[in-house]
Amino acid sequence: MVKIAQISCGTEYSGIQDEIVKAAATFGAEIVIPDVELDYINEAYQKFGFTAASSGIRLMVARAMSIVEGKSDADAVFIATCFRCAEGALLRNEIRRFIQQNTNLPVVTYSFTERTKADELFIRMEALSTIVARKSLLAREKQEGLTLGIDSGSTTTKVVLMEDNKIIGTGWLPTTDVIDNAHEGTKSALEGTGYKQSDIEAIGVTGYGRLTIGKHLNADLIQEELSVNSKGAVFLADRQKGEATVLDIGGMDNKVITVNDGIPDNFTMGGICAGASGRFLEITSRRLGVDISELGPLALKGDHNRALLNSYCIVFGIQDLVTSLAAGSTKEDVAAAACFSVAQQVYEQQLQEIDVREPLIQVGGTSLITGLVDAVSQTLGNIDIIVPEYSQYIGAVGSALIVSGLGKMKD
Repeated sequence: MVKIAQISCGTEYSGIQDEIVKAAATFGAEIVIPDVELDYINEAYQKFGFTAASSGIRLMVARAMSIVEGKSDADAVFIATCFRCAEGALLRNEIRRFIQQNTNLPVVTYSFTERTKADELFIRMEALSTIVARKSLLAREKQEGLTLGIDSGSTTTKVVLMEDNKIIGTGWLPTTDVIDNAHEGTKSALEGTGYKQSDIEAIGVTGYGRLTIGKHLNADLIQEELSVNSKGAVFLADRQKGEATVLDIGGMDNKVITVNDGIPDNFTMGGICAGASGRFLEITSRRLGVDISELGPLALKGDHNRALLNSYCIVFGIQDLVTSLAAGSTKEDVAAAACFSVAQQVYEQQLQEIDVREPLIQVGGTSLITGLVDAVSQTLGNIDIIVPEYSQYIGAVGSALIVSGLGKMKD
């Protein structure tokens, strides 16, 4: 059983501890609380060098130190503090960095409320469990045989057919009925390849519809998108060795994942509002009367400072957009402002919670919006960003790649 060490403050009196335990158990993992003695708390606190008023925060430091010094056994780490606690937010990030710098354990951080439920934690616990249990699969660098990957996303369904480390067919369509979409996408991926569905040796499924599709197709691999997407990204970008950061700004949520030798070791996901997602850019393009594929080039011609969007909310963000147009801002300036609004929100909500390791690999459908890629680069200090070929298919590629290794393990 995978042991996930919990380093947190306030989960007991907020009433969510049982939800955390339930979420981990769903994926065959056990939550363990590092046990520390009273005198060790002060010793660890002095070593760490972080001044904290809360005794709960000091206990978090001691538990983190216990893991780093090998006094507590763990396969992965879950760090959580209350979203209302500023001190907790600061320490959460410092402990995450401390553990990453001194261990090889995968880490996820989370800001909880008293209403947090187990299903909100599922993908995080599933990802931690997957990374530990399938580390050899995630380290795999080549795809072999004829395998199919399906990514049933919130907005679009992507399908990739791979043969001996090459993509030979793809399918892409809006997500409606997830099973119908999977069949249609598979049909598109097979078209012109000379293969039929019965020739496929293994099927891997990820995304929101993975459980439904996986059961229907009797898939060989059903896996959460955090580990799968990171694998697809480093494969496509040819960065399977060394460090990298993967950024996926999706239709409903965003994912930022740091990777070391092809294996994820830290990730954040979510966002406060759809104003920080691809959905906002989709609505922006409609309001500007252009296809979403034209939004990026349009934004590159504009100046985001001439049409400032101040709201984190998608509704008020669109109001700002309409107001800017009415005040005489050009379509180019508004398109640029929309891209920068999303980039800056992703930075404030997620990129600040990790240590960005170059290269940054931007993937997903929004990576095709060149104005957004430019906005992310500028927001991070004009760093170079890799947008690999087939970047919108990363989940499907990762699934097809990993499932081929699963077949080899069975052999």
